[in-house]
Amino acid sequence: MNRAYYGASISTFLLTEESKIIGDLTKAHGQELQHSQTIAWAEQIRLLHLVFRDIAVNGDIFFEFMIPRMGRRADVIIITGGMIFVLEFKVGANNYSFTDRMQTMGYALDLKHFHEGSHNKYLVPILICTNAPDQNITLKFNSELVADVLCCSGANLAILINQTINQLPLSSIDIDSWLAASYKPTPTIIEAAQALYSNHNVVDITRSEAGSINIAETSTRLFEIIHNARLNRQKVVCFVTGVPGAGKTLVGLNIANQHATPKDDEYSVFLSGNGPLVAVLQEALSNDLYKNESVKKVDVGEKKLSKHECRKRVESFIQNIHRFRDNYLIDQAKPPEHVAIFDEAQRAWNQQQAAKFMQQKRGFANFNMSEPEFLISVMDRHNDWAVIIALVGGGQEINVGEVGILGWFDAMNNMFKHWHVYCSPNLLTGEYIREGIEQSTLQSFHQEQSLHLAISMRSFRAEKLSSFVHFLIAGNAKAAAQVYKNIKSLFPIVVTRNLDQAKAWLKLRTIANRRCGLLASSNAIRLKAEGIFVKNIIEPEKWFLASADDIRSSNFLEDAATEFDVQGLELDWSLIAWDADFRFMNGAFQHWRFSGTKWQRRLQNEQQRYLENAYRVLLTRAREGMVIFVPFGNEADNTRLPEFYCGTYQYLLDCGLHEI
Repeated sequence: MNRAYYGASISTFLLTEESKIIGDLTKAHGQELQHSQTIAWAEQIRLLHLVFRDIAVNGDIFFEFMIPRMGRRADVIIITGGMIFVLEFKVGANNYSFTDRMQTMGYALDLKHFHEGSHNKYLVPILICTNAPDQNITLKFNSELVADVLCCSGANLAILINQTINQLPLSSIDIDSWLAASYKPTPTIIEAAQALYSNHNVVDITRSEAGSINIAETSTRLFEIIHNARLNRQKVVCFVTGVPGAGKTLVGLNIANQHATPKDDEYSVFLSGNGPLVAVLQEALSNDLYKNESVKKVDVGEKKLSKHECRKRVESFIQNIHRFRDNYLIDQAKPPEHVAIFDEAQRAWNQQQAAKFMQQKRGFANFNMSEPEFLISVMDRHNDWAVIIALVGGGQEINVGEVGILGWFDAMNNMFKHWHVYCSPNLLTGEYIREGIEQSTLQSFHQEQSLHLAISMRSFRAEKLSSFVHFLIAGNAKAAAQVYKNIKSLFPIVVTRNLDQAKAWLKLRTIANRRCGLLASSNAIRLKAEGIFVKNIIEPEKWFLASADDIRSSNFLEDAATEFDVQGLELDWSLIAWDADFRFMNGAFQHWRFSGTKWQRRLQNEQQRYLENAYRVLLTRAREGMVIFVPFGNEADNTRLPEFYCGTYQYLLDCGLHEI
């Protein structure tokens, strides 16, 4: 991958004409180029030519350098004096906004974390607003060797760089080794979707070489299956499995994004029953599209799309599965899409739950199909060919009536035997199927290992986090402690009985573009006494996307999100508030539900599993670390007795976690 659109030694850069550099940048850009971009490049080049004529330094300079996590490019990277300078230009800006400073710091942090060659290097982010007054800022590095953002107009950039180099003499950086170092991006699903929508390759935004290969193999094979189904006029179901955070949703979005227009012969739609995920993705992508349209209007005076039109474009290929279902209950036509990607397919409703909902909420008294049966029947309306890609997670059912993967198998056997089935061998293991499956069914499946994503990309600091959470929820403190011993230096997890202390710990670590949030189980009703209201309805798109200074933002740590709000989405840092619904007493976890005015035991295995999976979801949302808050309880309140909480807190300590 071409990490920079232009790169050269500083001496070569000084001898190269502005027009030649812009020509190289334009050629490397390779996409529709806005006039404002070339103006910005010219301003940057002229300024940096002046800077390096004023100071005698050796080193290298890169324009439009790919930032690993976000699939975006930093304006300029300068490597000199043993330091890495990350420059973000705001040509014409007359103030150093909070958003711009956080963007600049975010670039530096992401380069630090996701580019191996930068791990142990000093990074200096500089925000250059060409019409703003210069600021006097003391150079200060944090524990990760990343400096606070320096702000300047550009007029004193030469002095700033020179002073920084002289203040901290360091050994020079071997540029060849730095460029050849491993590149390990790990975007959130929101950032990944934005990058894909901006025409970045899916491989460019995956975490590691192994992860890239895994994602690429799965995506390539799915495109082949889709293409062959069209050519051979076949109907196919593909089951794609993967470990938590391996990129199943990313693979699905990649397919939908590449075949997102109705005129495409292999027109695809991404469907999810995860309402918050759909809302957040639609909001993020439509906002990006609208911003890009605004740039077009400024550059060439074309009529730009309205916000509503941008929203409609995005909604055409990312849809809520329930709206898709309801539409085709009434409309008996075949859908325009030949390819339907169903996210979290294991969470589709069984026949009883689907019929109950259809009768009570939609008025269809005679509905008698499971959700998989109905969804396949809709795609089966095509006379020629159709493909269903079912993305399957293990241990993620968190709601009543979720059918699991056997519901899809039953639908195929009972009604759609003419459909071909592709799956990974992993699909047939206990992680995905709890009950047995007939051997005759297995023999009809095409099993391919490429349809399994084996490498987690969610947490760049601790790929073993899911293993730790597994042992923790299973009540195996010894095994959990052993796993945590190997990841604690990379993925800090701490516990406390003080909520204010937990928030303070988290806010110290949530800087720049990092995101934190307060999480709790949907049945953590008695956390209300601590000021945590799980019954309060949040707006997921505001909670996940609003800026850190917006009170609706997750970063404010005021509104708690539950497992239903965050499944399939991620935070960088999380605060888990632990109530007495899942309490550790007498050497084992107990499962409770708060109803009315008191706690009631959950006795059914299915209900216990839903609660365990709820906490599994909460404990696996963070990418960099988390703090767990367990209340003290109150002896005067029978719903919050101290013994409901003390055993849990001690158990977490026994799992190797440290108190703050």
